[in-house]
Amino acid sequence: MSSITLRTALPKDRDTVVELIHQLNVFEADLVGDRRRDHDGANAYYDELMMRLSRRNGRIVLAIVEHVVVGAMGFSLDQDAAYVAAEFRSHGTVTDLIVHAEWRGKGIGQMLLNEAERLTKEAGLKRLMIGALVANERAERTYRQFGFEPYVSFLKKEL
Repeated sequence: MSSITLRTALPKDRDTVVELIHQLNVFEADLVGDRRRDHDGANAYYDELMMRLSRRNGRIVLAIVEHVVVGAMGFSLDQDAAYVAAEFRSHGTVTDLIVHAEWRGKGIGQMLLNEAERLTKEAGLKRLMIGALVANERAERTYRQFGFEPYVSFLKKEL
């Protein structure tokens, strides 16, 4: 496989990142049924994500092979509530991890997770957080193989 490079996304990468978000939304819609399948939803989420990342010293990191974006990761520095012990309260967060369908299983996700770990350590922090849909078993398996452990569980009830 060609070499993979990582770089921070630039404004010119918007359309490429939105397309990856759209692919993820469609994939997750098949898993849970509540995701939008239209490009407007992906565009709106991109705008929300950029606002959130700008407030949290975050960024989108792109994985690139031969000038083609094959993956993207949202990363931010966050802080938990005051009831969390001081040494763990601040942490890195992978807000989103998307690998183009044709590139899954080739180490792209692992490379992006390694970068999240590096950025977290660079910030002097000891904890990295990530979330996954319960129905996305492949993602959860990948995260566990990387060393993530269950921490918080969110439950839902449709009314």
